[in-house]
Amino acid sequence: MATVTPEIPVLTEATPEKAAAPKREYPGALVVVEGIDGSGKSTQLYLLKRWLEIGGYRIHFTEWNSSPLVKSATRRGKQRRLLTPTTFSMLHAADFADRCERQILPLLHGGYLVLADRYVYTAFARDAARGCSPRWLRNLYSFAPVPDITFYFRAPLDVAVNRIVAGRPKLKYYEAGMDLGISLDRAESFRIFQERILNNYDQMIETDRFVLMDGTVRVNKLQKLMRQLVGEKINLSQFAAKKKK
Repeated sequence: MATVTPEIPVLTEATPEKAAAPKREYPGALVVVEGIDGSGKSTQLYLLKRWLEIGGYRIHFTEWNSSPLVKSATRRGKQRRLLTPTTFSMLHAADFADRCERQILPLLHGGYLVLADRYVYTAFARDAARGCSPRWLRNLYSFAPVPDITFYFRAPLDVAVNRIVAGRPKLKYYEAGMDLGISLDRAESFRIFQERILNNYDQMIETDRFVLMDGTVRVNKLQKLMRQLVGEKINLSQFAAKKKK
């Protein structure tokens, strides 16, 4: 019997407001974190990852824009400021497709718990904020397996922006959304760009079944809640290391 991989639904006029959760037929599970820069998502996923590693669980970690196949092209495009919103989006899609084919899907079918720092929802939020069509983006990533849990870490815009600005000597050109011509001031451009992304994320809370997490809560308290929710949604015992006979 062929194994069916549930995929991100394609947007059509008939797409319901909230799609039903698809049945998964691979033995692995996929946990995703999303949120604007400075929301605390990466810190929380790292802590979850370390907890699972210490517990001996079979896990794999992957992060947005990390494929060796695409990294050099993206870097050159950024350095020379050649990337339009569409070419930038296509590079990210190629990066994701490479990681999905070589890492995510094989490991899900191999019975691993895959942890993803950003997923296709980053493209839906960020690339749409750059002017790409939401319908086109959904169709572009329609091959992606649907996560078992998508944690959306939401922090107020000013809190998240201040965290990033305080920790960066200088905001990068594309990071600040300077390619969009929003503002000549990088900090102001970054703030406006992040606000657009935040609004796009908020629109996906219900339709994409996000688990909303308060990014202003203390790190240890938030991590405790995250572990609890993962344990309730996913049978972690199936990812435990097999005992030697």
